[in-house]
Amino acid sequence: MQFSSTSSYIVADELALAVNAAVTLEKPLLLKGEPGTGKTRLAEELANSLGVPLLRWQIKSTTKAQQGLYEYDAVSRLRDSQLGSDKVHDIANYIKPGKLWQAFTADERPVLLIDEIDKADIEFPNDLLHELDQMEFHVYETGEQITARHRPIVVITSNNEKELPDAFLRRCFFHYINFPDAQTLAQIVAVHHPDIQRELLQTALEVFFEVRKLPNLKKKPSTSELIDWLKLLLVEDISAAELSESNGLMPMFGALLKNEQDVQLVEKLAFMSRRRES
Repeated sequence: MQFSSTSSYIVADELALAVNAAVTLEKPLLLKGEPGTGKTRLAEELANSLGVPLLRWQIKSTTKAQQGLYEYDAVSRLRDSQLGSDKVHDIANYIKPGKLWQAFTADERPVLLIDEIDKADIEFPNDLLHELDQMEFHVYETGEQITARHRPIVVITSNNEKELPDAFLRRCFFHYINFPDAQTLAQIVAVHHPDIQRELLQTALEVFFEVRKLPNLKKKPSTSELIDWLKLLLVEDISAAELSESNGLMPMFGALLKNEQDVQLVEKLAFMSRRRES
């Protein structure tokens, strides 16, 4: 397997190499990078390019590793026993397979996405070490041993909200997705807006990178926000000249700036720039 860019998805050479290396080594691919750099999208495109199922496990602050294996619904079993249901005699009726169980028992090799693993508590990654390493786990309630039919391609994303344990990191192939440069961003934009005028794209990218370079910016705009911003510029038929001549906030700034602190910062810098020019 050789993963690379497609007509609908642009991937940097370094990232393509990381994907292919992780698959070759049969290790989970751990992707880090600022939000909006396409970590989740990569897993989707990888599954599409291989023509295999994508199983997505979205991690939250309350997620426990056990939920990825299975959950035992004791409450439903108690309720059924009170109602005299015959189901209660088979405990397997109350075992709900998690995403790892589904990946292990899939008929073909799937892509398993463990999305935003850093949102869970610090013990969560360590609790998955054995299962991701040995590709098997035990179901205590039924006595079953679930072993992977095909070793899934595991993609794990992190937004760097907290450090991950060393023991977990040793079992992964790591790649940090750097923010795309202007040339790569232009290629990405062309996928979403193939008819955009070159002058508008060039001016928009200049404004976009100027905003990202601002000191003390609380949240830098991401690739996905750039795509949204350009869509609005096209819908409103804003020209490159109008964009470059805007003296204050850029048109449709709400697509790029996501909090009042950053809006005030851009307004202040624009005001100071106008005063220097006058």
